[in-house]
Amino acid sequence: MFPLHDTIMSRRKPYVVYFLIAINVVIFIYQQTLSRRELIEFLYNFGFVPARFTSQRWSQIWQLRTNLDLYSPKWLPLFSHMFLHGGWSHLIGNMWFLGVFGDNVEDSMGHLLFSVFYISSGFLAAMTHFLLSFNSQVPMVGASGAISAVMGAYFVLFPYSRVISFVPLFFVPLLVAIPATVYLFMWFIFQIISGLLDSVVSSGVAYWAHAGGFVVGMLWGFILRRKRYRW
Repeated sequence: MFPLHDTIMSRRKPYVVYFLIAINVVIFIYQQTLSRRELIEFLYNFGFVPARFTSQRWSQIWQLRTNLDLYSPKWLPLFSHMFLHGGWSHLIGNMWFLGVFGDNVEDSMGHLLFSVFYISSGFLAAMTHFLLSFNSQVPMVGASGAISAVMGAYFVLFPYSRVISFVPLFFVPLLVAIPATVYLFMWFIFQIISGLLDSVVSSGVAYWAHAGGFVVGMLWGFILRRKRYRW
């Protein structure tokens, strides 16, 4: 089920969403200009590698094996990872989901609060990945954790919305209006199941960052909704 759009129109232009999409695209285009060696160095410097925090020898071993330097500050990848992507499909998928669900969440929160929400949620999603994969030597890249938080907030803030989705059924394309709560809940459960299976057969996908980001987004949504009711 691939989401095409939702049924709720935003009242204001989602300028932060537009900016996030633009900066992700620009950085990815820059990645395409790098040689394979330069790209590996770039991803290990600015992608989030848990072993960089848990193993004092890891950076030394990395430099000995690859003859490449780690030149970024240790804390920076906790934030910079969410602006890197591993391929065109990774980038397009993430930006599409951000565009579908992000405009309404930004409209509900406002531009400034949404910016804080997005960055902090990406950080907390990375920390979820860190807690469950603290010895991983594979760089985690992608905006998926932060976008999962956007989806979690949407789940709480817009329970009556519908998601118009493309559903291929026996080679017959169908457009189905799925309740947002159903669509997003199914997506969340898929991340949990995939994360459990991934612990047996590693796929390299940070499913727990997705799940953690979604929960963080739900918490933001509940707080914002409670403030609305009080008002």
